[in-house]
Amino acid sequence: MSLPLVTTAERRHRLGRRHRLAPSARAATVAQAADSVVALHATDAATVFLSARARLTEGGPDLIERALYEDVSLVRLLSMRNTLFAVSAELAPHVDSSTARAIAVKERRTLLKHLDEDGQGLDAAWLARAEAAALAALDAHGPSTGSQLSAAVPALRQKITIGRGKKYETEQGITTRVIRLLAADGRIRRDRPRGSWTSSQYRWVHTEPWPALPAAESRTEIARRWLRAYGPATEADLKWWTGWTLTDTRKALAAVGPDQVRLEDGTTALVSPGDTAPEPAPEPWAALLPGLDPTAMGWADRRFHLDPAHRGALFDYAGNIGPTVWWNGEIVGGWAQRSDGEIVWRLLADPGRAAEGAITAEAARLAAWVGDARITPRFRTPLERELVA
Repeated sequence: MSLPLVTTAERRHRLGRRHRLAPSARAATVAQAADSVVALHATDAATVFLSARARLTEGGPDLIERALYEDVSLVRLLSMRNTLFAVSAELAPHVDSSTARAIAVKERRTLLKHLDEDGQGLDAAWLARAEAAALAALDAHGPSTGSQLSAAVPALRQKITIGRGKKYETEQGITTRVIRLLAADGRIRRDRPRGSWTSSQYRWVHTEPWPALPAAESRTEIARRWLRAYGPATEADLKWWTGWTLTDTRKALAAVGPDQVRLEDGTTALVSPGDTAPEPAPEPWAALLPGLDPTAMGWADRRFHLDPAHRGALFDYAGNIGPTVWWNGEIVGGWAQRSDGEIVWRLLADPGRAAEGAITAEAARLAAWVGDARITPRFRTPLERELVA
């Protein structure tokens, strides 16, 4: 029996609806916007806001700030591929158990190794006291920046030498490392930054760790949601996206029990159980997505929505994608914001006159939403730099 065929056009239809980029599919809440793509990249503070904006029916930056800092329906976690993501509070315990716990263990082991090699007698007991003092300071003073914590806790002003006696020997303060460890353990979380929503200089607050869930069950839940958002996709895609081992990836997929489909190039891919019926074509849609947006980063193989000829313009040297222009499920160009606030874009393909009109309207919508804020992607790409210049 032959496998159901999923065409490239069909994959793009799914992308528009399931990633809530088609106008009629857009989300009412920030958590729903995040859930539609499983997680929002959060390495660049602006990405969370701009990715959510593209998937919301209404609301400005204040709506997303409320979700992050008031009702805490959206939280940032160091998780997949050791990268910072923002996920819904509902999904956070699964992300924590499936991925973040292992990262936290590794972070602690690495810091304890550095302390031991430094030779000042700093050990696990010293680190535990420093962490306890940092949490007590947050309880006493409320949301605090790293520098404020360092001022309040003498232990955090300790300096250690990394790579003593080696070419890369360097002296580092301990504050950032302790904060990173507490955050990885789920004992503190990022609160409102200093400055606007584009800033990454966060304040920190004391919080309770996420409830412990069986790691295998959580990996299954992540794989189930990912397949629903990103299928058809492959085992290799999921392994790349999560950063899991091949064994854990295969076990999670086996627990989900996906169906197989055939793609136009003759290869086989996976979809959620029963998800083989054609997806109705959504209404035409245009989107201006930020650098590292999850829709551009959800697969190891992105050829169905990105012409390989455009990679050089849209990616930096490390493989990070910059701001992109989309038309009906395909990347057709890139965009940038100039210093005067103007949103400028360039097409790398010819999607037609209707597309250009829709992209122009979407650029105006983005400019109005951003207002006086200025956005410079953390990872600059050749096309973005050209447009700004």
